[in-house]
Amino acid sequence: MIRLRDIMTKDVISVSPDLSIRDAMDLLATRHMSGVPVVAGREVVGVISATDLMSFAAGLPGAPAEREDQVELGDWDSAEHDDEDAAPTATFFTELWADSGAEVDVRFATVSGPEWNALDEHTVAEAMTRAPIRKLPPDTTVPVAADFMQQHSVHRVLVTDGRRLLGIVTSMDIARAVSEHKLTSHTYVFGGESRFDKRGWERRS
Repeated sequence: MIRLRDIMTKDVISVSPDLSIRDAMDLLATRHMSGVPVVAGREVVGVISATDLMSFAAGLPGAPAEREDQVELGDWDSAEHDDEDAAPTATFFTELWADSGAEVDVRFATVSGPEWNALDEHTVAEAMTRAPIRKLPPDTTVPVAADFMQQHSVHRVLVTDGRRLLGIVTSMDIARAVSEHKLTSHTYVFGGESRFDKRGWERRS
């Protein structure tokens, strides 16, 4: 029976828990990956996915998107008003922060924007999934692993020897094994020892 060690990806891309959220998002985007294990030393300490990163980023305080016509407090000229102590109206502050609640895609429209600066200040350790980490030993059969992934609603499972990361198996790896008929086994039973000579097959009981 085929096992995880037979189909796993051994050259696993992993990240450090100290990596910034910005760099982690860039890695997943450029490598077209949905998630990677987080490794400290040789020990798996968590998993970070694109969903984890986006959820964390969406939960950050909304930074205003950069605008060319940004209004500064210094632009308020009290001399234009009868009352020298007059304060800016509420409308002034509303316009100043009109885009502070911009959607995530708007705030990430430019990597030089303030939202990206905020992402540099946070690390993968703050957003990663620590436990339970979905992992199985390398001698686990593929059908058992597929059932495990279905029960836990995950698309990947880490293959580990204790806490040491050996590889990773995704749902695509299992689908590929099925399409290549790697899960099909054949058992031939002859009912005894058989030998072939010039007279053909001779069965021995």
